[in-house]
Amino acid sequence: MFSGIIEETGELTAIHKEQSNLHLTVKTAFTNELKIDQSIAHNGVCLTVVGIQNDTYTVTAIAETLLKTNLGELHVGDIVNLERCLKVGDRLDGHIVQGHVDQIAICSSVTETNGSWTFTFEYDASTKNVTVEKGSVCVNGVSLTVVNSKDHSFSVCIIPYTYEHTNFKTIQQGSIVNIEFDILGKYISRLLPKF
Repeated sequence: MFSGIIEETGELTAIHKEQSNLHLTVKTAFTNELKIDQSIAHNGVCLTVVGIQNDTYTVTAIAETLLKTNLGELHVGDIVNLERCLKVGDRLDGHIVQGHVDQIAICSSVTETNGSWTFTFEYDASTKNVTVEKGSVCVNGVSLTVVNSKDHSFSVCIIPYTYEHTNFKTIQQGSIVNIEFDILGKYISRLLPKF
């Protein structure tokens, strides 16, 4: 379980393909605090630590994960958003995030608005995922509030702190991002047709 509040960013230092799996090695300041089997969200994708060496650790993404996320698009040197799982008793500053990405989206525009930024993302609406105005959404692991919700797109506004301390500073028109829609919204949309 995560909150969508990014702890820090990490640099992808190695990628190793093994059959349909992708082993990703990440360098981060908190590597010395990690242990094998720990869950960490990478651009919003919950992955398990399988190896630790010096200031890097390795996680493995399987085919199902690569199919639904942007992890297969990453290159050595890319920056990923990182969040370790919540501790019992922590404040929930963002919203309830599972680390289970629903699908990818494409950034259709980035607009600087006098000190902040508005990012618009388009996604495949045939999956029946939805956003609602002022509801929550998770983009590359960042808990955000939806503005301008449409059937196949939505926008989010980014404050300078989030822009500087996440990989939002690298997102531009055409960038592929991971989207986790709000868990409560997913349950409601699934249950409504049954009534």
